[in-house]
Amino acid sequence: MNVIAETSRQLLSAGAPFVLATIFSRHGSAPRTAGTRMIVAADGRAIGTIGGGLFEARVAERASEVLASKASAVLAFDMSHDDVTGMDMICGGRVEVLLEYIKPGTAAAAVYAALRDPERTPEPCLLVTVVRFAAGKMRRITHGLLRDGQAICGDLQIDEDVRQAVNQDRDRTPTLQTVTLPDALILVQPVGPSETVFIFGAGHVAKPTAGLAKLVGFRVWIVDDRPEFANADRFPEADDLRVVRRFEAALDGLPIDPRAYLVIVTRGHLHDLTVLRQALRTPAGYIGMIGSRHKRKQVFDALSREGFSERDLNRVHSPIGIDIGAESCEEIAISIVAELVQARARNRGR
Repeated sequence: MNVIAETSRQLLSAGAPFVLATIFSRHGSAPRTAGTRMIVAADGRAIGTIGGGLFEARVAERASEVLASKASAVLAFDMSHDDVTGMDMICGGRVEVLLEYIKPGTAAAAVYAALRDPERTPEPCLLVTVVRFAAGKMRRITHGLLRDGQAICGDLQIDEDVRQAVNQDRDRTPTLQTVTLPDALILVQPVGPSETVFIFGAGHVAKPTAGLAKLVGFRVWIVDDRPEFANADRFPEADDLRVVRRFEAALDGLPIDPRAYLVIVTRGHLHDLTVLRQALRTPAGYIGMIGSRHKRKQVFDALSREGFSERDLNRVHSPIGIDIGAESCEEIAISIVAELVQARARNRGR
């Protein structure tokens, strides 16, 4: 959702319409889950994926027709029968896709723009889309961002049907839920602030790590004591850059909460120890420190002598990253971000 929300914000800011393709129903062995989204821009670009192959190509082709007609549509693909003929997939499932025409200046545009506005969505909320039908034809689509049953923005009418659909999603599962009525389709999906990766150290490993973390939907902050390293030229994808006078104050003022992921990759063991000491006093959802097992033992022994418990130290992923035999900075970055994605899925309850 993060890439989709960011792309929609960029397109709407540029005054460009687009089509948002959403898988809202999946039966059997289809390639992607309900709630998967893809944007098709007016210039033909596709951002995101809903399964790839000829299935995705057909959706993109139909999306171009929606852009031309400015009329949203619902598509159904039966991958066990006729629709699978000629496709490079034999999943054997049925997929239904909503193709929404989104243009600047509409209530829908305001809702999707708000998804990347931390002032509007500082807490988890629900993205609700209601598709109304009459005589078997789509008549109207309304949208809203809801928190505690109240609309934050959008043109959604909160009637009894919507209230019941929202109540069905009260457990806040991370996936899209659908309610099908005789004259309406209601889509409810929890959304919330993006998880943030705080990278302490702006050296050779930090650079590819920042790019990959941004690519998979994290917000990225860079923290270092060297302005020649922690700058926008080296980290154009960073949402924030902090140059600190000393690492003893590296976490001062940072918004560290359970959605924070701390990656410690400074230029020296002592700086890593200094940052880790502060990190263990936070409620961060992930703490990782680069280094060998020998280094980890030295750092952990020092922290144990300072009074940190075994439970505290068990929070630390070190050596950082999933073991893929990484050697180069880029390979190490891949292993780190893979572990971040794994931790994010676990923290979201998936």
